[in-house]
Amino acid sequence: MTEPRWLTAQERRAWLALLSVNTLLPAALDAHLTQLNKLSLFDYNVLAMLSEAEGRMLPMKELASRTSASLSRLSHVVTKLQARGWIDRQPSPDDARVTTAHLTDAGWETIADLAPEHVERVRQLVFDALEPEDVASLAEIGEKVVGRLQHDSWIFRDPARAESVPSEVRAPSAERAPSEAETLAHDGGSAR
Repeated sequence: MTEPRWLTAQERRAWLALLSVNTLLPAALDAHLTQLNKLSLFDYNVLAMLSEAEGRMLPMKELASRTSASLSRLSHVVTKLQARGWIDRQPSPDDARVTTAHLTDAGWETIADLAPEHVERVRQLVFDALEPEDVASLAEIGEKVVGRLQHDSWIFRDPARAESVPSEVRAPSAERAPSEAETLAHDGGSAR
């Protein structure tokens, strides 16, 4: 029998920090969103993923992937958000057997209203504590771990990911138009 590969003191320190972030950060963001609009962090992420998608719609299977949810959990949340008038389900225009979730205009207004405060909270809790090189390291570390957990994760297909790669090494196909959320932020934050 081989000896267990115990964590070194530095690995244990990193592991405990990661566990703490994984517990404390979602709870803090969830509490903030609940206070703002009786919306959970998961609900917000569903709306955000749709707001960034072309045509503000995604097949339910892709939306589940982007929110790291099972289809049954996502279906339950989409039903709740549908009751609030923020999401609509429709058959895919390409394949009627596929159900797509669409962000409604009311859903767009909700995410547009919440995004500035949510992003500010993320900045306060995460990025204000980091130096620019820490941010790059955090992205690299996160992608390495995600790659071990789910090698085909949507984050590796995300066109915005390519924008953080220096232009001299970026493939021409990595170029993209700004999302509606980015346009909204650039235009002063008004969806109207």
